[in-house]
This record gives sequence, structure tokens and C-alpha cells, in this order.
Amino acid sequence: MAYFLGIDVGSGYSKAVVLEGKTLRSYAVMPSGGDYKKIAGKVAKSALQKINLTLADIACTVAAGYGAAMVDFADRTSTDISCNAAGIYHLFPSVKTVIDIGAQYTRAIRLDSEGRIANFIMNEKCAGGSGKFLQIIARILRMEVEEIGDLSLTAVKPVEFTTACAVFAESEAVSRISEGALPADILAGLHKAMASKIVTLVTRVGLTPDVAVTGGGAEDIGLVKAIEAELEKGIFVADEPRITAAMGAALFASERV
Repeated sequence: MAYFLGIDVGSGYSKAVVLEGKTLRSYAVMPSGGDYKKIAGKVAKSALQKINLTLADIACTVAAGYGAAMVDFADRTSTDISCNAAGIYHLFPSVKTVIDIGAQYTRAIRLDSEGRIANFIMNEKCAGGSGKFLQIIARILRMEVEEIGDLSLTAVKPVEFTTACAVFAESEAVSRISEGALPADILAGLHKAMASKIVTLVTRVGLTPDVAVTGGGAEDIGLVKAIEAELEKGIFVADEPRITAAMGAALFASERV
């Protein structure tokens, strides 16, 4: 069986997925940094070494993402939106709406019955609905991003935020801290504000069940639960939600061969 490599070089993280046929064999995730060419090679090497392979063993490589053009060992490139759609359709064929919460942007993507993109919309330049906002809030609360999801679920009295704008919400969070609000209550309130902003995107693109959330934001269980509450629907989340675009790229590579 042939091996295929998918690379997704995002603004925040770079991901590599190795498929044997259409079966996931290995993956790796690393911060992108500023040298996209270097990190593409590094993350690919990491994923390949886990299963004792090298680039010479790969039948085809497809790159996607913000730095796709810098992946000099790729056979072709594709858009990360198309790759994300392909990855999700492979994992959850019933999904028709994808919410991709990345480091800089959040996108709502509607799929047709064959998993192709029917429509999509991206949030404006405001970071209020993106993973960057979570990083900002984690810094204010002096904690790791990975900690905020579980902590938010322990909230007793979620803080009501008057804005979903990252700049104003940051100031409002600082004010709430000075007033004595608990971190869990602040996080729960911010998750609710983010979810409201994200669901507005979903409504504009045309909500069609089932729904999946991808990207780094999908690892925040508090945010996922807040989106579920806004949608009043359950949400599919992959075991590794950050690698779906890289998986889609690898799937495209297998189809090319």
C-alpha cells in the first residue's frame, strides 16, 4: 500500500499527516514560527519518523495553508478550506456544516452531500471569534490556553460581556478581574460571547446539520459546549481537530496517484 503526506502550514501551527492508502498512520503538530519552509520540513520529518519512513517512501505530497507555497517538497498545493472539507467528510460523512476555529480566523463552511464546498464565510479582521482571542485571555489570566476549557465548565455565575470584540472584551475582562470575578466565570462569559459571534457566521452561511468544529479552538471544551448551547445541537469533534486540513491534503494526494 502506498503512503501519502499532507502538510497544513497555518499561521499558528503546522501539521503533517501520513496516510497509508486512506488510513491514518501518523501525524505531527508544531508551532509554525516565522520560517514556514523550515517548519514544513520539520513537521513532515517528525510525522514520518514515527513510523520509520522518509520522504522517499511517500508517493505524493500535497500542501495547504498559509505557508503552502513554501513547502518545496510538495507535489502540489491546495486550499486549506478544500482540504478541511475533505478531511471532515472522510471522518464524519454526515456533517454538512464545519466551523473552523483557527489561530487568526474563524470560518463557517457548508458542504454538499458529496462533501464539496457549497458556501463559506470568514470572520472579519476582528479576532473576537478566533483562537488568538483565547490566547489573549489566557495571558490576562496568567494560565495556559489548554487549561481554560475545563476551568470554564466549573463556572457558577458566568460574567455577561457587552461585546464580542477582542479589544474591548480584553479591557472588559481586566475590569471584571479587578471587581473580583472568578476566572472560571470570566472564561464562561467569554466563551458565550465568542459562541454568539461564531454562530452568527454559521447562520449567514446557512446552518445545515450535522455540525463539526475543527482547528485549535475545537480543543477548548468550554467553547465547544458554548457553541452547542447557542446552536441547540450536538457537535462532532475529531480526536485531533487541528489535523483535519492536513488529512484532507493527504487524501487529495492519494486521489492524485
